[in-house]
Amino acid sequence: MEGESTPAAADGPLQGITVIDLSRALAGPHAAMMLGDLGARVIKVETPNGGDESRSWGTIVGPAENPESTYFLSCNRNKESVTADLKTTDGVELLTRLTQTADVLIENFRPGVMDRLGFSATRLHQLNPRLVVLSISGFGHDGPQGGRAGYDQIAQGEAGLMSLTGPDAETPLRVGTPIGDVLAGMYGAFGVVAALQGRERTGQGDIVRTSLLGAIVGVHAFHGTRYTVAGEVGHGTGNQHPAIAPYGLFHCADGALQVAVANDGLWRKFCDIVDLNADDPRFVNNAARFTHRDDLTTDIEQRLATNTRSHWLKLLDDAGIPCGQVRSLDQVYNDEQTRSQGLLLTVEHDALGEITIPGPPLRFQHNPRRAHTAPPQLGQHNTTVRTWLKDIDHVH
Repeated sequence: MEGESTPAAADGPLQGITVIDLSRALAGPHAAMMLGDLGARVIKVETPNGGDESRSWGTIVGPAENPESTYFLSCNRNKESVTADLKTTDGVELLTRLTQTADVLIENFRPGVMDRLGFSATRLHQLNPRLVVLSISGFGHDGPQGGRAGYDQIAQGEAGLMSLTGPDAETPLRVGTPIGDVLAGMYGAFGVVAALQGRERTGQGDIVRTSLLGAIVGVHAFHGTRYTVAGEVGHGTGNQHPAIAPYGLFHCADGALQVAVANDGLWRKFCDIVDLNADDPRFVNNAARFTHRDDLTTDIEQRLATNTRSHWLKLLDDAGIPCGQVRSLDQVYNDEQTRSQGLLLTVEHDALGEITIPGPPLRFQHNPRRAHTAPPQLGQHNTTVRTWLKDIDHVH
């Protein structure tokens, strides 16, 4: 492909690890991107006709003859792209060679697709006994719904998350980001790193499986034990915490702020600032405050309405009470604290030029990945990867 470039050699804790990314959309690509952020070489294998379907999703930018999707850009940094039709002899040969060479293979096809392509788990480990395979599905790889297709919002509903997110029990809401996909990718990447460590001990690869269902159930946190132990079914409580008060969003004279009063020491400090009676029997401890939360919210907002958000935020922050405002994304990305944490990267994209993209949330003091690359164009590294495989064959 014209403009083909070779990615900069990466350092980082996973330097020397090669990942084959057969996945598309978000869950698998996010897992592969996390491994790439850690220094692994990630080779994304895409269909020749259009590639990853997310290349056509969301806001499209760039020249008309070479458009790029901001959705695709969000989950494919630090990767190379090669094209292959896995139903052809050439595609099968390419994937076979990559499998024999790689440390990790990631796929998020519906259960059974890899088998039909001729790359079952058994076959993959025949080709490479040390291979770690990450397989992500919608609802699990077995069980009564093992073959069910899964997309994020469907899983958010089926796995209970929407029932916990709305303003009340009758108004479920989806989380504003595709959190099921991202969580499955995060759990998957965690599983891969664990399996790579296990391989150091056993010499054998492994099959790591997770699902959107499993990932969302995995973050139910106290809502899970609230049901399994106490028999209580949680529901949406809007912007108020379902177990702690006062903990949530409150309105001031010129907008809203958030405050988290998670213990009685903070409660007394909070009362001194907003002029409430800390010993009011209705609010004397968290159980009482939670029982009388509506009254408490009314009293707090009456006090906060007497001054501005900035006034209250300074007093609360000076007192060590966790607090904050609700920011829009432009405010977040232009905030100095965000930038100070390395959460923005400037990379050179072959079609778009210099662009800024969100960066990895992990930081390493001694061995970070220092050079990051832009998400690849479709087939950008066809020649690079195939030449690399030929060179390996010549060496052996």
